[in-house]
Amino acid sequence: MVRAVDPAVDEIQFNDALTRNLRRGRFLLLIVGDGIREGVEAIAEYLQAHAGLHFSLGLVELPIYVMPDGGRLVVPRVLARTTVVTRAVVALPDGYAVQDPESAADEVEVDADQIALAEAQRKFWKEFLDTLNKLDDSEQQIPKPARQGYLAFMLPAPGGSSWLTVYRDMHRNEVGVFLSSHRNSAGEQAMRAIVDEWGAVKDQLGGSAKLIEKNKRPRIIDARTFGPLEQPEARKEAFAWLAERVNTFVNVLRPRVRSAVADYQPGAE
Repeated sequence: MVRAVDPAVDEIQFNDALTRNLRRGRFLLLIVGDGIREGVEAIAEYLQAHAGLHFSLGLVELPIYVMPDGGRLVVPRVLARTTVVTRAVVALPDGYAVQDPESAADEVEVDADQIALAEAQRKFWKEFLDTLNKLDDSEQQIPKPARQGYLAFMLPAPGGSSWLTVYRDMHRNEVGVFLSSHRNSAGEQAMRAIVDEWGAVKDQLGGSAKLIEKNKRPRIIDARTFGPLEQPEARKEAFAWLAERVNTFVNVLRPRVRSAVADYQPGAE
């Protein structure tokens, strides 16, 4: 949906910005219904209890009228006078927060868990990149250890529109790699060109690489489940397999992406 508005949007930057703004409560909250009359006082009390959040609230009523011919007429209106909702927003410098003493301990515990998870992810990817060491393709840029569940190996397409996503699924102890691209971009054109040659590409990728459909788009992926990745032996085995898969994906797909986008022109069929 976002790419339909802006095809050049950077997925990683967008996800980071979205997560950051949701964490800070910066969003527009719309309550939409065919009749909004009661409960506004409770909503006002809730807003006051979360004054540190910066979200805006809108109440939209959509009354539906049945017409003589059986059709339905919907007349939306914003309810500005149902009740007066007073909000107090406290602006604080970055790094500071207003806390309820009774809930402070719980919030610190949650924040500590998030920090610990991010650090665990960073250590996991650092260990993997140390195992990867170097790739056959010396021109392939290797990313830095990330604090989330994936890495992005950028491929040679305009606007950073094509990359390999290397991921870890903590719940299933699964690791894998797949080809990614922005919609309506040079990267997607390269993806289609590679899919058209899947017979040859599959043989070159070897392993258990598959061509599947995800969100109505083709995806070239290879993944494998191991034992608990917290255990040294399982982790070592997973890293060795993933390093080989990433190296092979780079060797096979990187030159194909470069060739496919050589004559790319935005908007061309």
